[in-house]
Amino acid sequence: MPTKFTGVLAALITPLTDDRKKIDQARLKSHIDTLFNAGIHGIVPGGSTGEFTTLSTEERKQLTELCIQYTAGRGSVIIGVGSTKTEEAVELSVHAAQTGADAIMVVPPYYDPLSYDQLLDFLNEIHQAAKLPIVYYNIPSVSGLTLSPEQIAGLAKVGVESFKDTSGNAPDFTELVFGFGSQISAMNGWDTLTFYGMAAGNEAIIWGAANFIPELAVELWNAIAVQNDIRKGREIWKDIWPICKFLEGHNYSAAVKAGVELRGQKVGGLRKPVAPLKQEYHDELRQLLRNAKVTGV
Repeated sequence: MPTKFTGVLAALITPLTDDRKKIDQARLKSHIDTLFNAGIHGIVPGGSTGEFTTLSTEERKQLTELCIQYTAGRGSVIIGVGSTKTEEAVELSVHAAQTGADAIMVVPPYYDPLSYDQLLDFLNEIHQAAKLPIVYYNIPSVSGLTLSPEQIAGLAKVGVESFKDTSGNAPDFTELVFGFGSQISAMNGWDTLTFYGMAAGNEAIIWGAANFIPELAVELWNAIAVQNDIRKGREIWKDIWPICKFLEGHNYSAAVKAGVELRGQKVGGLRKPVAPLKQEYHDELRQLLRNAKVTGV
């Protein structure tokens, strides 16, 4: 029976100590508590928003353990295990399974794109080792791998039960929702298409902005996916959309962490080569949050 995820899943940031040398456990716990208290349905640590490329293998394992511990059964935990090395992806996947993750999210090896057959082998090796449901991270701009809807649905034969769509391709996303929904579950991951994804009927969303507007994110989900009130959802989205557009115009991790800090949570900055947002952009994001009636900014 395929695992079904639902609701708003936060593409989790990774809070660091002020010297950026370690994961800050207290900040991480506080942030996770804040998200679940706001009604978030789950978290996805170790993805792009979580700066996984700057973390060591041991730090990624530590992050997995802490997130599962701090979630304490309050929602789903899907662990990002993307890597350019099959061995590391397998190691992280097996660790996630042993630690109690609900699923793993796999981005294809980036820099040197795989063929479709190589991708199938890559995912199958991970699935056979970990025996966890796989969320395929469809992000062609980073992976260099553009798949047709039929090819994405075909990943189901190697343990892929869901996909996070960060392609920005709404027609292909629609075909996957309505044409292949019995084979694979769709989760939108492109910020400015969040409203459309919900309206199209995706099972869940994996959303970085939920790190700092969790209340609005849940309110939007409830309006569209639970209450079927498209008019109410449109009014909420009118406030959220400018924030999403802002995020897509900057380094995403830096912009999301800026949003979290504007809500009063210290995050410890970012590891180089990524730099924090300049003050002028902090001020712009603050105004967007105030326009959306977000409190505490």
